Amino acid sequence: MFRNGYLKIFFALFIIAFFVEPSSSVSENDPCKETGIVAKNLTFVNLWYKRNGGDCYIWHRNKLLVIKQGDSIDIFSDLTCKTNYCKDSLTYDDCKSFDTNRNCRIKTLTGCKLSDM
Repeated sequence: MFRNGYLKIFFALFIIAFFVEPSSSVSENDPCKETGIVAKNLTFVNLWYKRNGGDCYIWHRNKLLVIKQGDSIDIFSDLTCKTNYCKDSLTYDDCKSFDTNRNCRIKTLTGCKLSDM
């Protein structure tokens, strides 16, 4: 009789442990910390960007841009980097919030809409 009781308790604890979320130290682990977030330009046009207020570079349609921690990316619609395409700068944390499946990849759609890729 005691053996069946212990067996039931063991299986109940096993099932509970299987469905409980990982501890906070595991869930805070950032899989994109070293590689950065990869953003793909899926708009119908070429865009331009400045990383951390630096030089202006072209971001070709369907090409990738890596955003690392500490980066601030300003996206523009003209080659002189004067006309903002996105209202706000993109940061690593902004991009990470759209990466719902945690594969470190997002896409930029028309109108500066970000989505998981």
